[in-house]
Amino acid sequence: MTTFNKAEFQFACGTSGQLPPSEKPEVIFSGKSNVGKSSLINKLCGRKALARTSSKPGKTATINFFDVDNFHLVDLPGYGYAKVSKAEKQRWSELMEGYFDQERAFCLVVQLLDMRHMPTQDDIGMINFLYESGLPYIVVLTKMDKLKKSEKEKQLIKIGETLKGFEDTRIFPFSAQTGEGAEAIIGAIEECVEEYIKESEEE
Repeated sequence: MTTFNKAEFQFACGTSGQLPPSEKPEVIFSGKSNVGKSSLINKLCGRKALARTSSKPGKTATINFFDVDNFHLVDLPGYGYAKVSKAEKQRWSELMEGYFDQERAFCLVVQLLDMRHMPTQDDIGMINFLYESGLPYIVVLTKMDKLKKSEKEKQLIKIGETLKGFEDTRIFPFSAQTGEGAEAIIGAIEECVEEYIKESEEE
């Protein structure tokens, strides 16, 4: 399987004022705390610990940038973790708004949902924001290996129904354990990056 194995950690930003200039197309990973974002990034990059995984939700409190050949992989802090202080939630909110308000090379948002559960209010809010903003995105359903085959099919239908108001949303089930689904996600990312670069050159 092709992976983004040249990915290198670049820097972490805790406030929007620390955000670097946007010099390459940005592929952004978004999802609630503990949804398996780090595991997905590590699998796509063919690495074990490029993005740090943690059993404690809410550990990624910064926007982390990774340099990959012709794009930047951007790991957003997880949302929706109740045990975070009010001040921390405000900082998170300022960081997110500051990031999305900037004129940046937004190429694709990879929005993660836990396949075992129905999307939370925060998940729907995030997808609604992406949809309304016209930002290109795909939905990745993580933790697929934790469901039986019959449950997978049921959940896929139920989640698809929940998201049907967001037309043309592409959904990719994924297992960090087996790597199933990784190739299709890599293909979708590469396609978007190539298209973004081509369009930028034509402008």
